[in-house]
Amino acid sequence: MKRGSSIGLFGRFGRSEDLRRLDEALRRVDVHPAIVREPIKLAAVSLMKDEAGGAEPSPLAYGPAAEILAYCMVGPEAFLHANGEAALERVEARVERALEEGESLDARLVLLTMHAGAIQPGVVARFGLEAD
Repeated sequence: MKRGSSIGLFGRFGRSEDLRRLDEALRRVDVHPAIVREPIKLAAVSLMKDEAGGAEPSPLAYGPAAEILAYCMVGPEAFLHANGEAALERVEARVERALEEGESLDARLVLLTMHAGAIQPGVVARFGLEAD
């Protein structure tokens, strides 16, 4: 039986493995998981599962997803400061490619941050983003 994502309850029931993996991946890109609202994390994990055909995402999939979320939420300057120029260039190239393709997981994660009101204005301006 497949288990859904769980944020835990009153400290008695633990967070699901997928959310713990996303939290750890966010920490690796210098974003404390507490600043990312739980609905955003739940939606991101759900998008990752959709991308994996309904299966659990590979443990390696959380890092790239966290990079996109972090970049969108903290903006280019903070992302650069925390992760370096190579990481900034890599994630900006992914965002550009996502905007061209339109249907990738990266594109859906960018859209998620936009619709959640969690995207930095600098990212919106840099890529000329607008939500319909």
